[in-house]
Amino acid sequence: MPPPADLVQALSSLPHGLEFRFIDELTELVPGVSAKAVWKLKGDEEFLRGHFPNAPLMPGVLMVEALAQLGGILVQTRPGEVPLKNLRLTAVRQIKILGSITPGQSIHISGTLQAVMDTLGQVAGEIRDDADNVILSGTVTLAGER
Repeated sequence: MPPPADLVQALSSLPHGLEFRFIDELTELVPGVSAKAVWKLKGDEEFLRGHFPNAPLMPGVLMVEALAQLGGILVQTRPGEVPLKNLRLTAVRQIKILGSITPGQSIHISGTLQAVMDTLGQVAGEIRDDADNVILSGTVTLAGER
C-alpha cells in the first residue's frame, strides 16, 4: 500500500467536489495498474430520498460513477505521465448490475487499467457489497486533454 501522502494526492486528482465524490478511502493503489476503494452509504444522502422513499437503494448510475472515479485515479496516477486535464467519463461497456446496496453498507470498488491510448483510458472493474457479493461489473472509458 502506498504511503498516506500518495493516497491524498491520488484522491485529489479527482475533479469532483466532495458532494459528488463516491470514494471515502483508497485502500490499495498500484499507480497506473490497479486500485481498490471504499465508499460508505450512510443513508442521509440526498439522492436516497427519492430512490426509493420507503426502500432506499444506491442508484446503479451512481455506482457506475464510483467506478469511473476510481478509474480516474488510475488514469491520473500513471508513473511518468502528466495527468490529463478535464478528465471525464465518455463510455460505459458491458455494465451489469447484479444486486443492490442499501444504507449502512459499504461499496467496495476495484478496478484495473486495461488500456491507454493517447488521452483515453479504459478501466475494468467491479463493485462488491460487505458480504463480498458482486453488485456491479463492467468497463468504463475516460477521456481527457493534454
